[in-house]
Amino acid sequence: MSYSKIKAPASIIDAVNEAVSYFPELYHTPIEFKFNNMVRKNFMQAQPKWISFLKRRKHRSYIILISKEFRVENEIFTVNEIPYDVLVGWLGHELGHVMDYRKRSSLGMLIFGIKYLYSSAHIQEVERTADEYAVRHGMGEHIIKTKNFILNHTSLSETYKNHMRKFYLSPEEILELINRYGDTGVKPTREELAPK
Repeated sequence: MSYSKIKAPASIIDAVNEAVSYFPELYHTPIEFKFNNMVRKNFMQAQPKWISFLKRRKHRSYIILISKEFRVENEIFTVNEIPYDVLVGWLGHELGHVMDYRKRSSLGMLIFGIKYLYSSAHIQEVERTADEYAVRHGMGEHIIKTKNFILNHTSLSETYKNHMRKFYLSPEEILELINRYGDTGVKPTREELAPK
């Protein structure tokens, strides 16, 4: 399926197309993937485009900002150093955020943003929800590879790894979801895939 409303740099378009292919609900959603050196604290960040923020949910467009360089304490990683499957998983997590945002009104998104700045419990809920969306859409193996890449990377500090453990699904929790929706042959229902 070709997603005509997706824009991405040529260097990552294959990974973007693969990640988006897991989300048929986003077929008519304009999403731009853009390199930006101003992404702070994270390698990627999904958000509604400001120009569409006040539009009705179904007419919103989104942007996923990606750092060409990702700094964790004294280590710098570039997007080119990330294995392909890990990159697909990372993009899938961000598309999970887009799925979450699609269910929220403009006022709801404003409140959401304020809570994200001040509530660690809210951050945990938001990040785990994005992981869950990706896993329920069949990206479990990619999400596990992404988590393992981060948690097993010898150059990354325990402080950063503990941050990941606190706010995101663990590999064990992801496997549990995969087992529920993958190996058993049971697929998520339309209600489970729909924005809650």
